[in-house]
Amino acid sequence: MLVLQRKKNQSLVINGNVTVSILEIGSDWIKLAIEAPKDVKILRAELMEAAEANQEAAKRSTTESVDALKTLIQKH
Repeated sequence: MLVLQRKKNQSLVINGNVTVSILEIGSDWIKLAIEAPKDVKILRAELMEAAEANQEAAKRSTTESVDALKTLIQKH
């Protein structure tokens, strides 16, 4: 992991085509601007984690439903 210190109105460039700029700085937050090609996905980490959790829950639910159906079929 690379850790950098930036001030308001400073930027950094990633891979030559993604620019991250500091727009505002608060007491416990910062506002970033990210310029990147349209094919570059930019997601907040908490949204990725929630999506992964939802996918896992859906897999478990599907597995449980299939198992319940198999049990039901076997009883008849």
